Amino acid sequence: MKRRKKAVALRYKDGDRAPRVVAKGKGLLAERILSIAREHGIPIYDDGELVEFLSLLDIYEEIPPHLYRAVAEILAFVYQVTGRKDHL
Repeated sequence: MKRRKKAVALRYKDGDRAPRVVAKGKGLLAERILSIAREHGIPIYDDGELVEFLSLLDIYEEIPPHLYRAVAEILAFVYQVTGRKDHL
């Protein structure tokens, strides 16, 4: 049986203590989240295990400290790909 695709969108603004979950979904909603990211030139980082953890969080909830390292790797990826911080 094929697993349904999941997606989680994070946002980190200057002044926030930690990135927050701003969208999440599976199946068609996950595809829409990914489509919107592509339309806006937002880099997509594929890590199924991390998405599983992040999808347990509520919308606008900050990521918990035990996920800081994993999310920091994503932020480093975004900075490297875009050369900018404002895509978060």
